[in-house]
Amino acid sequence: MKELPLKTTVIGSYPFPSWLEHASGYLDAFGSNDIIEMQEDAVITAIHDQMTAGLDVITDGEQTRFDFNLSFYGYLQGIEMESKSPRMFGPPAHDQRGKHKVVDTLRAEKGLGVVEEYQLLKRLAPEGPVLKASIPGPYTLSGRLLPNDQYPDRYALTEALLPLVRDEIAKLVEIGCEEITVDEPSMSCYAHKEDTKRFVDIFNRTVEPAVGKSRLSTHLCFGNFKARAVAPRQYAPLFPDFLDFAVEEIHLEMASREFSELERIEEIAKTKDVAVGVIDVKSYYIEPPEVIADRVRRCLEFAPADRLAFAPDCGFSQTARWAAKKKMANMVAGVNIVKEELGIA
Repeated sequence: MKELPLKTTVIGSYPFPSWLEHASGYLDAFGSNDIIEMQEDAVITAIHDQMTAGLDVITDGEQTRFDFNLSFYGYLQGIEMESKSPRMFGPPAHDQRGKHKVVDTLRAEKGLGVVEEYQLLKRLAPEGPVLKASIPGPYTLSGRLLPNDQYPDRYALTEALLPLVRDEIAKLVEIGCEEITVDEPSMSCYAHKEDTKRFVDIFNRTVEPAVGKSRLSTHLCFGNFKARAVAPRQYAPLFPDFLDFAVEEIHLEMASREFSELERIEEIAKTKDVAVGVIDVKSYYIEPPEVIADRVRRCLEFAPADRLAFAPDCGFSQTARWAAKKKMANMVAGVNIVKEELGIA
């Protein structure tokens, strides 16, 4: 049970400022110090927007990554990066994200970069909010790698990546990271056809270094590349097995699904905190504070205030920054309406 009831949080990613979006396509024009400066400025921007909104928990906005998880492949040895997307034109879909060949034993000799991200966030952030790091889990990371003779299927790739992610989590704990979100959206997406108990085993072995040492959470969604889902958008196949995840908090995508299966939070709240997605990152409808307040009240019908947190459905990386700023501010304002009603400081 968390110390702050009805807290406001985010998943991890935040929109790039327009200048960074442009510059990311022309990195060859910049020196290494130029790029570091751009990334730091972008993190400052993300921190500013989140602080202005009044969030209780903030991240670095994943501004030093060029994708939620694809940037991590740049830290891996043993792969041959695909140079060009397999499909460049037409409506956006997941087949526009290519896959990389595995050519040797998978390694991450310099880590996965999340430790450095958190250290930058800690250096730049003001006192007050909780600082959170986010990292994709090994099953999700395995999805963009092609099996080979050494790693004949996705589970073999997952097992090779697992110690690399686990080591990064252990290092985050060592430097005092307060909160870690381990994102495994691929587990959510494929739970309807895979062994959910196997998923739980993989997840729990991955996060073992942080259990009882840092506040652990996980985000369960159905895909958000170009604001597109990639799976049946139902939580029923995930539970009850996912209740065995070794985390303090589970994040659920609810707003874009019109709060289907909201009653699921009652079951989760018996043993864990629930961060409910009350902001639809796939829509440019800017939810007014009064609408957010109504959504919070609905959640209180199923779970007590000290088990509830509120967040966007997913990361904001696929949402225009002007909308993300308004959505975050209104989310906090709506939650505060209910806090005042309940007398929660």
